[in-house]
Amino acid sequence: MQHVHLYPSSGWSDRLETAVTTDLAPINVDRLSVSYRDVEALRNVSLKLQPGKLIGVIGPNGAGKSTFMKAMLGLIPSAMGTVRHGNQPLTEHLERVAYVPQRSTIDWTFPATVWDVVMMGRIRKTGWFRRYSAVSRRIASDALERVGMSAFAKRRIGDLSGGQQQRVFLARSLAQEASVFCFDEPFTGVDRKTETILFQIFRELADAGNIVLVVNHDLGESITHFDELILLNRDLIAVGDRTSVMTPKNMYRAYGGQVQFFSEAA
Repeated sequence: MQHVHLYPSSGWSDRLETAVTTDLAPINVDRLSVSYRDVEALRNVSLKLQPGKLIGVIGPNGAGKSTFMKAMLGLIPSAMGTVRHGNQPLTEHLERVAYVPQRSTIDWTFPATVWDVVMMGRIRKTGWFRRYSAVSRRIASDALERVGMSAFAKRRIGDLSGGQQQRVFLARSLAQEASVFCFDEPFTGVDRKTETILFQIFRELADAGNIVLVVNHDLGESITHFDELILLNRDLIAVGDRTSVMTPKNMYRAYGGQVQFFSEAA
């Protein structure tokens, strides 16, 4: 297994609005395909991710949801296809991308404090082996406050609960000041308080004009938080708003047989 080592203030909202003024281009995914040896994990996926949207990626286990996100970011090789942010490959602008992987892929024995992890979000802007500026420290502090983890700054990341760890990694992504936010199953193993905080911040990020992409396995009421859904099962089954995506026909194609999912009419 690959391991990843690791409202407070009005200034937070001001920085969100300032950060996105030059980053309003959509992400265009064209015929993206991924193969593992002889197995097609993702086939010919084409879609557009618009700024200002909170977008959920749903589908059964093994459908290629995480693969789609990783291939978009160039973390795994694609067999075919392109991913462009505006007129250029997204991989040439990864400084604009904040990516939070699944908790199960993170090495929680890595000897880092909560503060260390959040400050990692400032490395691209600061540079390796350079001292963090006062501005970077203030941004990191604001991010920790935003997720309700300021009191844990000196704690080891591995000593926290699952929900607390997820909030710290969200703070790291906020400190990065990105315009594209990608979260791979952030709600797995977290408490209700953390889920509420995550959705609240995702909403604020999207409303500020960012692209927020979330891999989500829960088809319950939480699905109503998303502006758009991408339904995958290796192929792209559907993309659009909840009503057009979560039809019985589409859900049958994706999951096969009967699947329970949230319905406002239920």
